[in-house]
Amino acid sequence: MRHLSALLVLFAATPAAHAARPMITDDARLTDAGACQVESWVHLHGSQHEFWALPACNPGGNFELTFGGALAYADGHQESGALAIQGKTLLKPLETNGYGIGFAAGYATQPGSAHTGNPYFYVPVSFSLADDRVVIHTNLGYTREREHHENRLTWGVGSEVQLTARSYLIGESYGQDKGNPFFQMGVRYWIVPGHVQIDTTYGSQFGAISDQHWFSVGLRLISPSLF
Repeated sequence: MRHLSALLVLFAATPAAHAARPMITDDARLTDAGACQVESWVHLHGSQHEFWALPACNPGGNFELTFGGALAYADGHQESGALAIQGKTLLKPLETNGYGIGFAAGYATQPGSAHTGNPYFYVPVSFSLADDRVVIHTNLGYTREREHHENRLTWGVGSEVQLTARSYLIGESYGQDKGNPFFQMGVRYWIVPGHVQIDTTYGSQFGAISDQHWFSVGLRLISPSLF
């Protein structure tokens, strides 16, 4: 899928590890200290279906390692999958009604591509407003597209707004210094606060909404402290 290079560069998700599923724009937060999490989702784009799983652990308190990937299918036939590995740390933890800064770097391949993957890094900066009921995330980074032998700047801007004690509304836009940006909107809901979360999104690319739109449904599991 053409939009996945941006997704893999900016993932978040990575995210509360990376802005938490379903956001692609990452945040200045990590998985809980001493804990692990698994973010998994189904990504539907026309006849293309992808099944993602990104386990992550934060054993020492300020370094999160993510390693996972995807299985991809097109017209019912399996394509080559994807792999992603990323390390992330915080330069300044996000505080209520304050801001936080992080740094992340990794390497990722794309579903359906036989080419080598792309190394990347980015800096997530998050801003807390209204006692954490509104949080704004910004990303600025770089990737080396080995297939095209090009260097690209990457960016993302997103927000998460608390609707109830357990539900959040998210919206974001992200892209590179070339080509039309992408957008995504959705909701997430805590089934078990702090441990089990579900989400769903709709997204597309500006200028090609009817051709590039997708849906996703995700599940996020966070363990108690293991280390």
